[in-house]
Amino acid sequence: MSDAYGQLLDATIQHLEDFKSRGVRHVAVSAETLRALAQPVKTISTPTQISKTMPAPKISTPATATKPSELSLALPGETVPTENPPLDPQEKAAAFTALRERALVCVKCPHLASSRMNVVFGVGSIDAQLMFVGEAPGADEDEQGEPFVGRAGQLLTKIIQATGLSRADVYIANILKCRPDTPGQSAGNRKPTPDEMATCIPYLHEQIDLIRPKVIVALGATAVDGLLGKTIGITKLRGTWKTYRGTPLMPTYHPAYLLRNQAMSEKRKVWEDMLSVMEKLGMNISEKQRNYFLKA
Repeated sequence: MSDAYGQLLDATIQHLEDFKSRGVRHVAVSAETLRALAQPVKTISTPTQISKTMPAPKISTPATATKPSELSLALPGETVPTENPPLDPQEKAAAFTALRERALVCVKCPHLASSRMNVVFGVGSIDAQLMFVGEAPGADEDEQGEPFVGRAGQLLTKIIQATGLSRADVYIANILKCRPDTPGQSAGNRKPTPDEMATCIPYLHEQIDLIRPKVIVALGATAVDGLLGKTIGITKLRGTWKTYRGTPLMPTYHPAYLLRNQAMSEKRKVWEDMLSVMEKLGMNISEKQRNYFLKA
């Protein structure tokens, strides 16, 4: 590698580090630049010759929209997928129906398939901008075939309505589509095992890829572990933005936690997470909404 090339490389790295320090999370490289980078490297003696041979990368700031002809490149440790073309509505609906039909007859976990009453696939709009993901169905969900319909689900519905949306506006799903079996127990629930979640999560991946939500909310520690792997714990993790399959993800407490701990401070934490979600989605937030669960 020539000295001139090395100097240019160092300058480019420094330039990117400068952008990173100012909060830029990705750069956009034009198709023209990508074609040039794909060409065999020629022997270059001066920086001037380099600049003539290879066009300078076009670097966008957060305020600049990325053009469809440009490829988004992630900084180290991050993944920023390329933008997919819009889905045809009819093809999308057909693909979602086919996915649902496959899930409804799934027997990949024989012990769950033999004990379930219903596969709990998901509910809501397949065009939703906001998607909620829980861990697994409970007894009420298993009986009705719909996620979050028990006491925790009723509280989730109230939280959704407090944002100005309805259950029909969002999409609600679980990592596990079957209720975890409870052999020897007449009541109660158990956490899904890592193997069970790993077996079932491809269905969720397909749901996310078809719906293409702008934001995902992970409900509870088990859901977060299933999506992100073992973490620092939901208490420290909630309220901090993460990314899952290229989509912003907000971890927060499961509604069942709020049923067990009804302290105003805990309700406020979940609501602050939802305010962040609303802001991320560009929703209007009233002063009344901002003040929910604050002490008088």
